[in-house]
Amino acid sequence: MTEIRTAYTHVRLIDGTGSDPIDDATVVVNGDLITYAGPAAGAIGLLEGSTTVDLGGRTLLPGLIDCHVHLAYQDASKLLLNNLDVNQSLAAFEVAARAQLTLDAGVTSVRDLGGLDAGFRMAQERGLLRAPRLQVAVRLMSHTGGHADFRWPTGIDLHGDHPLSAAEIVDSEQEARVGARRLIRDGADVIKLCATGGVSSPSDTPDDEGLTVGEIAAIAEEVARHGGRAIAAHAQGAAGIRNAVRGGVTSIEHGYLIDDEGIDLMLERGTFLVPTLSTFVGYHDRRHLLPIAAYEAKLALEERTFERISEAVRRGVRVAMGTDAAISVHGTNLTELSQLVSVGMDPMAAIQAGTLNAATLLGVADRVGSIEAGKLADLVVCAGDPLSDIGLLADPSNVVLVVQGGEVVKRLI
Repeated sequence: MTEIRTAYTHVRLIDGTGSDPIDDATVVVNGDLITYAGPAAGAIGLLEGSTTVDLGGRTLLPGLIDCHVHLAYQDASKLLLNNLDVNQSLAAFEVAARAQLTLDAGVTSVRDLGGLDAGFRMAQERGLLRAPRLQVAVRLMSHTGGHADFRWPTGIDLHGDHPLSAAEIVDSEQEARVGARRLIRDGADVIKLCATGGVSSPSDTPDDEGLTVGEIAAIAEEVARHGGRAIAAHAQGAAGIRNAVRGGVTSIEHGYLIDDEGIDLMLERGTFLVPTLSTFVGYHDRRHLLPIAAYEAKLALEERTFERISEAVRRGVRVAMGTDAAISVHGTNLTELSQLVSVGMDPMAAIQAGTLNAATLLGVADRVGSIEAGKLADLVVCAGDPLSDIGLLADPSNVVLVVQGGEVVKRLI
């Protein structure tokens, strides 16, 4: 079958690498791959036989990558209930709807950090599910009484052995190894563990420590024995962040109360920070979805979080974009870029956090994350210039074209 060649012309190109934009650029796509990206003058010989799409000076960026979502859940209340009130068949269709919203927002790849099984990834790969490319953690590793343990003081267990459970409870280094093996067996692309409590935990707080350094190191060693995978640590309090980095995780998710020692450790080891600052956007309007204690805990965190994340950014910790969608609102993922700018990143750096940096964290920078010849054609067109107003990308109506692997999946022009 002859591959279709498409030339996107008259664009302002932001290629995701942090390089200066190219005005009046052309990007040529052959099948699912980019074959040229650069000044229009260099593409003249490539246009013959191509379908030309004139983008009228709009901005072309790589497909964005959200490194922290929970597509299995609509909002915080569903996460707490673990979807116990929803039939599994209905839950699957709801995931599909949320995945489409995410794709329409300009996010062409995501890392789901708890709630989706590996079948969703396979469905997307086989063309059965219109969704961003997926990496899945399947379940969260936590200790008894930790962030992923939803047995309430009343004795009611909202996770337990339910087939939709997102909990993997471990309480020793050996159990941590076995838990990692179970997750690898069940198709996890990334291991998610809880190094601290959290805002929504029934039994602990963001300052409580979760898995120990030894347990985290055992997980890292076990993962390395089986071909290697990224390890993402839910970590909000300072002590748990330090434990996670010392144990060998790849990324700190949230990192809200990181201290100077934690920043030192992350810089020393090259650990990524995924700040998920979108969870603070409009949460007052969603307070009815949270238990009172969770809302009050979040309120108490807000000011200190922005201070500490700003310091991590100032000192040069590597940042990748993640939203914690479900806690934040699905389909508004690129609001996170404005949040990153609010903590000191310039718009280009924020875009890079959602493109090449995110692809590097996910281990797929050889295929996606920038607009370069030989990479998959994941492209997003924005009406307007996000370098002048990064907030443009927060509104999905400004995302007027989305291309995933060469296929147009959203078009408003």
